[in-house]
Amino acid sequence: MRHLGLLAALALLIVVGLVTRPENFATTSNLVSILSLAATIGVITVGATFVIIGGGIDLSVGAVMALASVWATTLATQSYGPVVMAICAILVGTGAGLVNGLLIAYGRLVPFIATLAMLVAARGLAQRMSDRKTQLIQSDNSAIVDLSTTRLLGIPLLVYIFALVVVLGWIVLNRTTFGRRTYAVGGNPEAARLAGIDVRRHTMLLYALSGLCCGIAAILIMARTTTGSSTHGDLYELDAIAAVIIGGTLLTGGRGTIVGSILGLLIFTLITNLFILNGLNTSDQLIAKGLIIVVAVLLQRRNLKERAP
Repeated sequence: MRHLGLLAALALLIVVGLVTRPENFATTSNLVSILSLAATIGVITVGATFVIIGGGIDLSVGAVMALASVWATTLATQSYGPVVMAICAILVGTGAGLVNGLLIAYGRLVPFIATLAMLVAARGLAQRMSDRKTQLIQSDNSAIVDLSTTRLLGIPLLVYIFALVVVLGWIVLNRTTFGRRTYAVGGNPEAARLAGIDVRRHTMLLYALSGLCCGIAAILIMARTTTGSSTHGDLYELDAIAAVIIGGTLLTGGRGTIVGSILGLLIFTLITNLFILNGLNTSDQLIAKGLIIVVAVLLQRRNLKERAP
């Protein structure tokens, strides 16, 4: 039923787009633009879904993605070719997520504080490495850029990468022991511990997974912009968390779906697209998103009260 409500909201937004800007909204180029924008944040959203279902929160995803993009586009890394650049981005993202996980699971830090510290540190390190300059991808590393420019059936390759991440995320969450343990840890950590689950180890792995998604997202944003920059991913953490909440995942953990998170992401992406097409103020767009988040949380609380015995 939650998914049907999200689909209804998507349909309503599509109708609004067709009514207000039919000549610009219902075009192939606009569809590709929506999917390309959703792809980068969407990969991060998959990782955020795991973390929040597991009872945590990750505020550092945007900054970690920026750090991974800067590290991967340094001249020293680019000299080894696009494969090394991609591996570097993934390793940096996973490493940052692993640090978050270690601090939270074994250092006993509150997730909000640990990931907030990583947000500040990762953004600062990215600025230091790039000297606050945008780093361009060299022409001999065009394979990275090809992910955005090469199209299959009219859709950029980076959208297919996003779809692959979503499918793998759904399989892991719904068809593996890791996914079942994620729900258990988020629902009741003490009960999960008594059931034999290593809660601290699993929590660490959840944040490492989130970091891995940030590394993949860094590759996608490098492909879209042909750059690595310390400004990449600004406020992406808010968009990702908001998409997860809109999708029905409980902030307290223990319940949520990948499909719901992606539908929430598409709703947010469509809202952004409609505001741009209609020439509306960016400030109004942020206000609208904030109201949607508040309404989603209030609906969650209402549903929980109705289910309570």
